[in-house]
Amino acid sequence: MKKQSTVILDADSTKIITAKHHDPFSVLGRHQKHNKIHIKVYLPFAETVSLSDSKKAFTRIDGTDFFDYIANEGELPAHYKLSWVDKEGNSHETYDPYDFPPQLPEFDQHLFGEGKHWHIYQKLGAHLHTIDGIEGVLFAVWAPNSGRVSVVGDFNRWDGRCNPMRSLGGSGIWELFIPGLQAGCLYKFEILNRNSNQVLLKTDPYGQQFEFRPSTSSMVVPKNSYVWQDLQWLAERTDKNWLYEPMAIYEVHLGSWRRDSQGNFLNYRVLAVELVDYAKKMGFTHIELLPVTEHPLDASWGYQTTGYFAPTSRHGTPDDFRYFVDACHQNGIGVILDWVPAHFPKDAFALARFDGSALYEHEDPRKGEHRDWGTLIYNYGRNEVKNFLLASAIFWLEEFHLDGLRVDAVASMLYLDYSRKHNDWIPNKYGGNENLEAIDFLRELNIVTHSQHPGTVMMAEESTAWPQVTRPTWTGGLGFSMKWNMGWMHDTLAYMSQDPVHRKHHHDQLTFGLLYAFTENFALPFSHDEVVHGKGSLVNKMPGDQWQRFANLRLLYTFMYTYPGKKLLFMGCEFGQGTEWNFNKALDWYMLDYPHHQGIQTLIKDLNHLYKSQPALYKHDFDPLGFEWIDCHDVQQSIISYRRKHELDDLIVILNFTPVTRENYRIGVPKEGVYTEIFNSDSAYYGGTNAGNGFAVSEPRAWMNLPHSVNLTIPPLGAVILKL
Repeated sequence: MKKQSTVILDADSTKIITAKHHDPFSVLGRHQKHNKIHIKVYLPFAETVSLSDSKKAFTRIDGTDFFDYIANEGELPAHYKLSWVDKEGNSHETYDPYDFPPQLPEFDQHLFGEGKHWHIYQKLGAHLHTIDGIEGVLFAVWAPNSGRVSVVGDFNRWDGRCNPMRSLGGSGIWELFIPGLQAGCLYKFEILNRNSNQVLLKTDPYGQQFEFRPSTSSMVVPKNSYVWQDLQWLAERTDKNWLYEPMAIYEVHLGSWRRDSQGNFLNYRVLAVELVDYAKKMGFTHIELLPVTEHPLDASWGYQTTGYFAPTSRHGTPDDFRYFVDACHQNGIGVILDWVPAHFPKDAFALARFDGSALYEHEDPRKGEHRDWGTLIYNYGRNEVKNFLLASAIFWLEEFHLDGLRVDAVASMLYLDYSRKHNDWIPNKYGGNENLEAIDFLRELNIVTHSQHPGTVMMAEESTAWPQVTRPTWTGGLGFSMKWNMGWMHDTLAYMSQDPVHRKHHHDQLTFGLLYAFTENFALPFSHDEVVHGKGSLVNKMPGDQWQRFANLRLLYTFMYTYPGKKLLFMGCEFGQGTEWNFNKALDWYMLDYPHHQGIQTLIKDLNHLYKSQPALYKHDFDPLGFEWIDCHDVQQSIISYRRKHELDDLIVILNFTPVTRENYRIGVPKEGVYTEIFNSDSAYYGGTNAGNGFAVSEPRAWMNLPHSVNLTIPPLGAVILKL
């Protein structure tokens, strides 16, 4: 029996076999030695290998999966192609990935390292790419603490030995061009931490499409060839000043707005018909989407994002989402996306300890972890991390033509001690609790998005008294377009939850908001957060019997639409959804079979159309010139009245927060004439008692510091709007 020889491999070859080589190009591919060209390939599943053109066979190094070929100078083409047969007898043909030079320019690497590459998503990730006429996919990933990174996928049996990547040195970026791959292939990155030797399997941080959950692989997308039809919308958006335009936002969770007859998610293209038609009929100016950035957990509603550059595959492809946005714009509806730069989940397949180190987050949990949410906090002081988030914001505005971003949980970003015990946070360098790096990031975010995409809006969900959230950065502000008015929302809902007999003791909750209403550019939100976690639906927050609850809700909505600030209403609230929002099923649309719910829906539709048609209700939302109290002191009767002012027309608003009809109620008016009742929340069309006025003729009788007055009937739990 012939004794088998033992092959002794050099250190580099051993590292390739054990998938521990940081520079596979120094071993694999073609290398010139002594006037000969030596080609070495490593194919763990190959039985035989040859050159495709000449059919000349490679020699297997005994006992290994290395194959060698020695060629004379001039014998090989610019890029050689391999033919190989695997152990199952299947034939393969491909160009050698280790025969191509680096592809990512140093300029891009430098910009990324500076945190200034707004379009880095076009470079990192996986992109269809052509070199010298040879098509394939170029992979690139930032993983500076790796000893080795490999591309694994359905094209190489998910084996990290097959396609180790090239390190681009100090940038921390790894890249590899794999010829022959096409759009649709699945992939991940296999990462070996250089210190611990831990092997990690990670999805692409810059992936632009992912598998349908619960699978998590990234997917190579085709080149973007979508032909947009919204160029007129974009041109008009650039020229408009949204500050002086109406904005009635319909907040939507796509997974539970509606579902198909089998309970499945609707495709973006179906939503482009059904949701767009509905929002248009209802008169909303914008749709705000709870995060459609890819996420593994339905119960997170999208707020635990793992794919910052990918619309969730729950509803279709990126082009399907483009079609949805395009349809919105062609129907005169803007699209705003909830975007989450405040934190990210701990899922092992995603960003958490991406290369085995705290790469995107802070190492110290006192800075790097939200205890309440079980999530991690971005390291905003690291240029590459900041660049990742800035590029994500630009990506959504540019690639999908979105009209703005609503930035989630801004307060948690601003304060180092947010929701923490006194000994569980680290002060900044001045000893304060302000997160200086996050503040700088937010300012840069708003500068970059507004300069790159003028006309878009950036909204902050910020629940504290942090000053100048919506003031320009050059005055010390954060630079946001708008801020959610959480104080107004909490005060108003607290007041409305009181039995009317007790409301006179809480009158200040109605009026206090005007003391600060013009310190910021406010949006008035009745959002998803107010109808979950045991808080009940909006209609069930209202006191009284069924009629009173619906009358209170109509009154609440009229108050919101006539109060200074842009408007936001969560789906289902527009028809008085009776139960709490459940992300796991469609809204209770059957409720529209009942008159009270029909009345609420009709009221919202009419309020939207009234709001958009009356400049006094939106032109001066952020200017005290647009508002004036007529009477805020009628505590005993729980009535407030005010003017919404405009150069052309004033509106008179009177709201009665008790179930008592107020006859002969005198109200001061600025001019003489006939005042027409243009809206009444107690109309029979909405399910009310039809108590009202039609019109009222002013009298030359001074009242409430105004030179004229009118005598009115104010409906129970109702509001009326008058116009001269």
